[in-house]
Amino acid sequence: MTAKAAAAVTAASALFPLLAVSPAHADEKDKQQPKPPAAMSSVGGTLLSRPGTQVQLGPGAPVLPKELSARSWMVADAESGQVLAAHNAHWPLAPASTLKMLFADTLLPKFPKTENHTVKAEELAGMGAGSSLVGIKEKLTYSVHDLWLGVFLKSGNDAVHVLAAMNNGVPQTVQDMNDHAAELQALDTHVVSPDGYDAPGQVSSAYDLTLIARSGMQKADFREYAATPRAAFPGEQKPGKKRETFEIQNTNRLLTGDIGVPAYQGIAGVKNGNTTHAGATFTGVAERNGRVLLVTVMNPSSKEQHAVYKETARLLDWGFAASGKVTPVGELVPPKSVRTDTGSAGGSSAGSTADGAAPAPGKNAPGTEQAAAHERSGGVGIALGVAGGVLVLLAGAVFLVNRRWPLAASARRKKGSALPGPVDESVNP
Repeated sequence: MTAKAAAAVTAASALFPLLAVSPAHADEKDKQQPKPPAAMSSVGGTLLSRPGTQVQLGPGAPVLPKELSARSWMVADAESGQVLAAHNAHWPLAPASTLKMLFADTLLPKFPKTENHTVKAEELAGMGAGSSLVGIKEKLTYSVHDLWLGVFLKSGNDAVHVLAAMNNGVPQTVQDMNDHAAELQALDTHVVSPDGYDAPGQVSSAYDLTLIARSGMQKADFREYAATPRAAFPGEQKPGKKRETFEIQNTNRLLTGDIGVPAYQGIAGVKNGNTTHAGATFTGVAERNGRVLLVTVMNPSSKEQHAVYKETARLLDWGFAASGKVTPVGELVPPKSVRTDTGSAGGSSAGSTADGAAPAPGKNAPGTEQAAAHERSGGVGIALGVAGGVLVLLAGAVFLVNRRWPLAASARRKKGSALPGPVDESVNP
């Protein structure tokens, strides 16, 4: 045997122990990873109740991105409600500040944005250590509009607690949010703290957060706040002088762009979150060529910087490329009141054509006027208003185009089962 051959044999022999133990290390690591429940809620379709990735690729459809590490994610069409792909869609996980979408969807209709409120010290009590704050001070007066800017842009828990105090306190607000989640059929969601701060038993899911975002985007104020990149916020009030202001910037990096995260073309919101227990969470809405997608990503395990945003961008890119080339794996269900209004779970709802197909964007559909009236009356509404076409330019300008589609409904909707689905003190941006 030549010296060269002997060296090769020696090298190969040295590799055998490594090859033998590598699977063992992988198995050991795998055992430490949390596992989704074997059976989850079937709201929206039976495929969504299954653990793992659910996708049905058709001819010409791109494969899903490889660089996905989130415990749970979902890609859905905001207009039709079709779920294009999902991964552990109904896994109840800590939501962090994405739960503020439910807070806003619940409380936004309750107070006129011009209403002013003087903050009391007790209204700022009870926030978790390290909470994200917009900088609200006791004894100073803020408009409801100011407070919502603080909620959406800076994810301010102080703004949440002041609005909750205006709503008869945190316990009442938690009850209202849980009631609204039930109305939306977001049955994986259980609210304990209205700001999303980690709390025992507080959970939501990628499916529910997507459902909640879709409901919120029906409200003009919700769309406006979610798509606002930066704003002036009231500061100190010195005697005899004009009140100071300071700039706040939206913490949604796909909207504003930041080091390592370019602004995503067509992004129009919605909300990000991050706590020790929840990890990074994000729900985003974006428009491209008239199509609007919702993506939710929960708790990526990747060491990639800003992974939650980058995985969201990859899923949005995939969704736009795959749209029309995949068989949906489920749907975003309508609120209970809409199902009731149709007469039965399987009946046609306003906004659908007679044969159950959604009308083309921009065209009137049966029930559109009634839907608009329902929305104005404070109901959930049938028409889906989407803030689309947001382009973040070098100059920092943001152009928002509001577009409205009839909420695709569920003409021929089959009755399905709806299964109801350690705490860290940490920063909640």
